[in-house]
Amino acid sequence: MALIRRGHGVYAVESGEQGLERLRAQTPDVIVLDLMLPGMDGFEVCRRVRATGDVPIIMLTARDDAMDVVAGLEAGADDYVVKPVQPRVLEARIRAVLRRIGREHAELERYAELSIDRAGLVITKRGATVALTPTELRLLLELSRTPGRVHSRQQLLDSVWDYGYLGDSRLVDAYVQRLRAKIEDDAKSPVYVQTVRGFGYRFGPL
Repeated sequence: MALIRRGHGVYAVESGEQGLERLRAQTPDVIVLDLMLPGMDGFEVCRRVRATGDVPIIMLTARDDAMDVVAGLEAGADDYVVKPVQPRVLEARIRAVLRRIGREHAELERYAELSIDRAGLVITKRGATVALTPTELRLLLELSRTPGRVHSRQQLLDSVWDYGYLGDSRLVDAYVQRLRAKIEDDAKSPVYVQTVRGFGYRFGPL
């Protein structure tokens, strides 16, 4: 929650197995990995992630034994943070890791056939650029910032249009339909911008 408030897109999972499954669908800029997990522990998750890719990993744990630190780094972690840790400290460590591997500005995100370049503000689907209006683009960037999170219509009015905007929430529905027409294969069966009845919208695929 602290990282989200600081503007980061965060996807949380409850176990190592869920984390590895999530990685098959989307590669994050950095992984914050707890050592004490149900089922597969953080050491094994780290080894498996490192065996298949170079995503930076920060281990987060309450255990500060020197042997644990060594074991975590040998498993492939890029950094090691002991709980409790202040959010600003964790964010600083994340940015330091990203700078060290030259990813501070690597903001290309891929979701199935859709790619989002946050730095260049370019959206492509199957390699072809998708032409969006500024408001449609802001809406997509806001929804995709936290995949899986449900956004109410009022939250979207506040974040996409402006805080305190007094417009009708049906405006959000209209722009969602316009966005779907441009990024979905079938706007009536959306994959990327999904409706959660009674609550709002969320970004997929999950």
